[in-house]
Amino acid sequence: MLRVLAVDDEAPALGELLYLLRADPRVRTAEGAGDANAALRRIGRALETGPDGEEAIDVVFLDIHMPGLTGLDVARLLAGFARPPLVVFVTAHEGFALQAFDLKAVDYVLKPVRRERLAEAVRRVHDLVHATAATAPAPTAAEQIPVELGGVTRFVPVDDIAYVEAHGDYARLHTDHGSHLVRIPLSTLEERWAARGFVRIHRSHLVALARIDELRLDGGATSVRVGEVDLAVSRRHARPLRDLLMRRAGG
Repeated sequence: MLRVLAVDDEAPALGELLYLLRADPRVRTAEGAGDANAALRRIGRALETGPDGEEAIDVVFLDIHMPGLTGLDVARLLAGFARPPLVVFVTAHEGFALQAFDLKAVDYVLKPVRRERLAEAVRRVHDLVHATAATAPAPTAAEQIPVELGGVTRFVPVDDIAYVEAHGDYARLHTDHGSHLVRIPLSTLEERWAARGFVRIHRSHLVALARIDELRLDGGATSVRVGEVDLAVSRRHARPLRDLLMRRAGG
């Protein structure tokens, strides 16, 4: 069972998050911290005792916007340790998914937190904590999404999807073998797949980072090449995307 630390400077939000976490049967303990400094002190005790100690923490559920150090700052500090707790971001803001992925967050949950969405994040953490390299596959390796094809439900592996295109309340999934329309908003898929390496590059497109072949700058406009398709990158996403791609390439 998981040992959890939840961090949020807004008491009502922290209380609701702790209530939902403690109701999950996979959670052994769930503690709260009202700011980043309190969280770092508690995490420090956990790191001193080690992963098998009484003070150990398996995962930190982090708000991003907090006074002083932000949740992103805390995650960056944790990345410097050999065996830090896992991190799940819980935020009201969609625009930090790129940074969250770069910091190797397990998941990215948007507020207001829904019980079933939080349960999915806990499942991912639980699978990671209890998996072993020799006996367990990556927890998200077999994830699939159901699509309807003429009365037949087909299950498309998420790893086969190169990019997703917004169609109102629907989204079109583009794979190497065709496309499929599903009744899921793009924002929902962005939240659900942030930890799988999907990044928002435009209000209309979500792209698998590993599928980007080229980043192009032309007269102030930015685009990416995904297979045989060129996709526009909005101005607000261009710099974070370029930085993320350069870091992944070792540049």
